[in-house]
Amino acid sequence: MPWEPARVPVPGDDMKPTGRGRHRILLGAAAGVGKTYRMLLEGQQAADSGIDVVIGYLEPHDRPETAARAVGLEVVPRRRIRQGGVDLEEMDTEAVIRRLPELALVDELAHTNAPGTPNVKRYEDVDQILDAGIDVISTVNVQHLESLNDVVFELTGVRVRETFPDRVLEEADEVVLVDLTPEELRERIQAGKVYPAARIESALGNFFRTENLSSLRQLALRELAEDVQARRAPAITDALAQPAILERILVLVEPKPSAQRLMRRAWRSGQRLGAMDIDALWAHTPGARLDDEDRVALAALRRLAVLLGIHFLEEEDRDPVAAVARVAADRGTTYVFVEPPAEQRLQLMLGHSLLHRLIEALPGIDLRICADRRRRLEPRI
Repeated sequence: MPWEPARVPVPGDDMKPTGRGRHRILLGAAAGVGKTYRMLLEGQQAADSGIDVVIGYLEPHDRPETAARAVGLEVVPRRRIRQGGVDLEEMDTEAVIRRLPELALVDELAHTNAPGTPNVKRYEDVDQILDAGIDVISTVNVQHLESLNDVVFELTGVRVRETFPDRVLEEADEVVLVDLTPEELRERIQAGKVYPAARIESALGNFFRTENLSSLRQLALRELAEDVQARRAPAITDALAQPAILERILVLVEPKPSAQRLMRRAWRSGQRLGAMDIDALWAHTPGARLDDEDRVALAALRRLAVLLGIHFLEEEDRDPVAAVARVAADRGTTYVFVEPPAEQRLQLMLGHSLLHRLIEALPGIDLRICADRRRRLEPRI
């Protein structure tokens, strides 16, 4: 590689951690592009150069070439958990930290751990390992990014259930794209190098259609390009010695599932705009009552806000538009994101629509209406 360890020897002790470890993420467009193989290859190269390497978690998916690449690398035993009469295995994060290697290899960053493990998600395990001063190489596919969840569904018709926060990519020291063309990946699948024979036909005819793979590859390439641009931006700003114009986004939500899509769209746009802050506001009349479905939707919005790093605000006012104007003034909002309102044609003709009132109440603030691009019924996987 060679991999330079983040830890250095301390006189009188055996390699104590100094600061946070470095995180290198291998990003792919889809399963089968070679992320795990690349992770193991880099681990072998690091070990050959004298670096202390362990496998924290490996998921070879019964791929002989991948399993062969792991031979010779130390594997930290997994944690065993009994769940519903079934024995499950997860990464033993505490054991990895006790072992204190220089570099840990961790597969499938977006994985959800079994109930009973200290952390809910594997990216949280990786955070712990990094905090212990251990370097990590991990793998993940672009469709697992939380902010892309709706985009992936719109492009592929598949709703991905396991996601991880975008901030994990942002905080990584390096993001590397492991790339294959759609044609090459389909050839690998057809040759039985990705899935067993019984799954090949189904995979090629569903998620791994050429158009889906092309779309996911474009997302991965764009994500990498934006990551590179974000890492260059501070240096460019310093070189120009000019103050940046900081945008502040306010996204107007209601307790319904479609608001999650709006929040993700606002977050993605905020990254491109270099927004300083993103706020989500639920403005409603005093005493607004929520049924069970609304309460579930509101709780989901709050969880998503935490995951994306969005400030969730709630305001009561007999005139919700007045509440929006008040919050926008207090927060220094420059952009407001809304869903297309369901309004009568007569209201639009008379100029009394919600959009018309927002435009009047928010002078000097850009208003963006985010259309719903969904075209297909949502399958659950």
